[in-house]
Amino acid sequence: MITNALSSATNLITQSQQKASTAAQTIANLPVQQQEVGGSKDVAATDLFKPVLSLKEAELETSAGVKVIQAHQKMLGSILDVTA
Repeated sequence: MITNALSSATNLITQSQQKASTAAQTIANLPVQQQEVGGSKDVAATDLFKPVLSLKEAELETSAGVKVIQAHQKMLGSILDVTA
């Protein structure tokens, strides 16, 4: 159970890093606004909505994974205190 929680938290952080990377790549590949130097067309706000939302999801998922790891470490420390 303890190893399972740690493994799940690590997997969650890894998946959220991949999600953030994909979202960042999507944002980076959007065309430059027409009024900016070298711009070719306007970017609609809807083009940015999903990748920005994915970045926020990745942030929250990473935070949750870190909290699980911290709780695991605290619980492990408590177990060591009890057995010592």
